[in-house]
Amino acid sequence: MIKVKFWGVRGSIPCPGPTTVKYGGNTACIELRFDDRLVIIDAGSGIRELANFMLGNDLPKGPIKTQIFFSHTHWDHIMGFPFFIPIFIPGTKLDIYGPVTYENEGLEEIIGGQLKYRYFPVKHSELSATIHYHHLRECTLDLGDGLTVQTKYLNHPILCLGYKFTYKGKTVTTCYDTEPFRNLFPTDPNDPKYDEEAAREGDIAAKQENNKILQFFKDTDLLIHDSQYTTEEYNKGKVGWGHSTYNWVVNSAHKANVKTLAFFHHDPMSDDAKLDKIEKFYKNMLKKAGSNTQCFMSKEKEEIIIE
Repeated sequence: MIKVKFWGVRGSIPCPGPTTVKYGGNTACIELRFDDRLVIIDAGSGIRELANFMLGNDLPKGPIKTQIFFSHTHWDHIMGFPFFIPIFIPGTKLDIYGPVTYENEGLEEIIGGQLKYRYFPVKHSELSATIHYHHLRECTLDLGDGLTVQTKYLNHPILCLGYKFTYKGKTVTTCYDTEPFRNLFPTDPNDPKYDEEAAREGDIAAKQENNKILQFFKDTDLLIHDSQYTTEEYNKGKVGWGHSTYNWVVNSAHKANVKTLAFFHHDPMSDDAKLDKIEKFYKNMLKKAGSNTQCFMSKEKEEIIIE
């Protein structure tokens, strides 16, 4: 059995308040339970409440031993790490995995670097937990106990990885932060910089990269995908910011025969009423299309069971 629980579903910055109560205002943090084994994806502000839950649920059973997989090192995905209480508890063993964009600074410097006196009252060197950092590229890892994870580079301003966890024949795939690959060469023949061959090759390259991601999450049981913008919002100044649209995600999930799609990384400006409306629209669209794919808007504290 795989249990997925959302502890933070927002992108960019925490946005608590009366208009975000239903879906939540914390940034990205996902708890995965493979039977009794715990894996965490990202340490946005939502990891603080996950830590409180672990103190009551996991710590009484013995020292905490787990892994955190970071999609990337933008602040909204790492900002909760200093408030992850197990790092202050002796006996905790923590393996941290993720991509690194700047080779001269590893994960320990980037993530652990938040724990400096200039930012925080406790230094990384003063933590009681045993922490090991692992730099990831595209690969497949055997995590033991029948659990594997495959990684895939996504399309974001810095290196960002999607993760596909496979356990007992079931899969959970994350695909955020990312946006569709596009042709970066001018395609208008009237553009002074237009080059016919470059434009053609650019189209081919973009299609190939988008297809690679499609194949990455093909047939997955649960796809947790970046869907920060509506198509209108994306086209009005958000191109190149590294986030997808609902329309793109739904069409991609349908093509890839995804069983269940979770909209994720909600824009901080999207309130509960707006997210309700979007969820209803795309549920109806998939139903009318006769698609096998189901979709829902991810919300804090929601649990999904995959058996």
